[in-house]
Amino acid sequence: MSVRTTLIFIGCALATLLAGLVAAAAGYLARRDQSTYAQALTRAAIAFAATLTLLATLITAVKAIST
Repeated sequence: MSVRTTLIFIGCALATLLAGLVAAAAGYLARRDQSTYAQALTRAAIAFAATLTLLATLITAVKAIST
């Protein structure tokens, strides 16, 4: 496996981990705000998707600038 492939895998893992942490925090804060479990899960899912979208956009922008 090449170094580039390894770095891509590590980057994907870190992005997924960060998105998972953001989703967990959003769900926890929603529950603390007296939301139902369904509402908290929905907010966590939205936060997860938004974080992954933001990270993908940032990666694309950095790649476009560097080439």
